[in-house]
Amino acid sequence: MLKLYIGNKNYSSWSMRPWVLLKQAGIPFEEVMVRFDAFEAGSNFKAVVGAVNPTARVPVLIDGDLTVWDSLAIAEYLAEQFPDKALWPRDKAARARARSISAEMHSGFGNLRSHFPMNIEASLAEVGARVLKEQPGVVEDLQRIAGMWSELLDTHGGPMLFGEFSIADAFYAPVCMRIRGYGLPVPPAARAYIERVAALPGVAAWIEQALAEQDFVAFDEPYRTSR
Repeated sequence: MLKLYIGNKNYSSWSMRPWVLLKQAGIPFEEVMVRFDAFEAGSNFKAVVGAVNPTARVPVLIDGDLTVWDSLAIAEYLAEQFPDKALWPRDKAARARARSISAEMHSGFGNLRSHFPMNIEASLAEVGARVLKEQPGVVEDLQRIAGMWSELLDTHGGPMLFGEFSIADAFYAPVCMRIRGYGLPVPPAARAYIERVAALPGVAAWIEQALAEQDFVAFDEPYRTSR
């Protein structure tokens, strides 16, 4: 059986992507959650994850004697291993676009991601409003994402970005969590998409388990001092 190493569900957006993808696709796997105690050398997190991944980062997928790390690499590996699941759109043009926007999410939107770290249990609308006033780069990222979603939903007819659930939706699920948690303004079509993503069984399960953690990790909390 596949084994997936992840971090705290409340905070780890990188871990959320392949976990949701596996769950939503109905691919069995064993979860190994390694708590974020610290990221310095000598921490338990670095020791445990470093034993299976030379970068000592999550997520990590183990398939027998094969190890795959990095969320995009894991997604591509799963798409190859389970072609019947159609994790990428079947249409060539749609598949190319889905890969492009997933890679854009993977390497871009640094302003939004740095100022709005994922924190599923927190309600930080006041922080969201303040950051949008102070950080024009965040506004640009948000506008790009909302515009992209609206265009794709209009082109493919929903309910997901390319009609059916795909890797692209798994990659943008953490952004959906950020927009909800920080109360960020998006057009109605994007807001409705966020709620549909949150209602997906795989995403709903992640949210439920994130809320159940009740684990305050101070270095992942730039805006709160306690739960």
